[in-house]
Amino acid sequence: MNNEILEDLECYEFNIDEQYVNVRIDKFLSLMMTNMSRNYIQEFIEDGYVFVNEKNVKSSYKLLENDHIIVYLKPLKEDEILPENIPLNIVYEDSDIAIINKEAGMVVHPSAGHSSCTLVNALLYHIKDLSGINGVYRPGIVHRIDKDTSGLIAIAKNDIAHNSLANQLKDHTMSRNYLCLVKGVLESKRGMIKTLINRDKKNRLKMAVVNDNGKEAITEFEVVQTFNDKYSLVKCHLQTGRTHQIRVHMNFIKHPIINDPLYGENNKISLDCAQLLHAYELTLIHPTTHEKMTFNAPLPSHFNKAIEIVSANKK
Repeated sequence: MNNEILEDLECYEFNIDEQYVNVRIDKFLSLMMTNMSRNYIQEFIEDGYVFVNEKNVKSSYKLLENDHIIVYLKPLKEDEILPENIPLNIVYEDSDIAIINKEAGMVVHPSAGHSSCTLVNALLYHIKDLSGINGVYRPGIVHRIDKDTSGLIAIAKNDIAHNSLANQLKDHTMSRNYLCLVKGVLESKRGMIKTLINRDKKNRLKMAVVNDNGKEAITEFEVVQTFNDKYSLVKCHLQTGRTHQIRVHMNFIKHPIINDPLYGENNKISLDCAQLLHAYELTLIHPTTHEKMTFNAPLPSHFNKAIEIVSANKK
């Protein structure tokens, strides 16, 4: 693989500690990079996009302590991004914007390992006019929510609307509120978490609170309800919009989100469901009418089922 080509690609880096010694590299990467299948990762390795200590390896390579892994993200081809008839919950739509209630488990836009079954693939089928500011891979996408997070996302149908919504994100006139179920009972019923956030040095798929060289992240929180002194339903308001912000902040204060696959320890409950974080309310100024509009999305069924379980103190 040409090094000049690789230098232009996004990459992830991992440093191996003792818990992953003797694990096959393809298995390790499938655990870390949950948006990719093991077969797709093996294809990455075979095509020369994965390096261990600056050398290509085979999928069967077994990891050693202190191994340094770099995974370069193989670029998608434009003709891979196709419309797909995937059901969408369109909460609102007019000639400028659309508001989507995204299901948990749906990736927002195509990326390495996910050229299909994304929100963008569905948008291309259901909504013919989308803003082009973010190119063919992210048409209409102004902001994102994580794959395993459910809830509201605003879509721009033209470039004027896109710029308006993007500016609202910057000046905080777009308001985003979330509900999450977290482990434990918070000491304070309400408060603010203000930190710096940057990539985790040990796992580049994760974000982390850092002391310096990070971006300011501010989350306001309010406890809505507690369950059997073991769990709390928490409302979170984003003042900033950093990657994984609520997930990182809840884990930082020792109350990780239940079923979060990346952050927290012992924060799983015996429930086959997604991460319990839901974007339930979105407020924005309409790009054309300048009307203040608020949209709401009820908790999805898997979230309600989780609340029933923790209310009954079941495991």
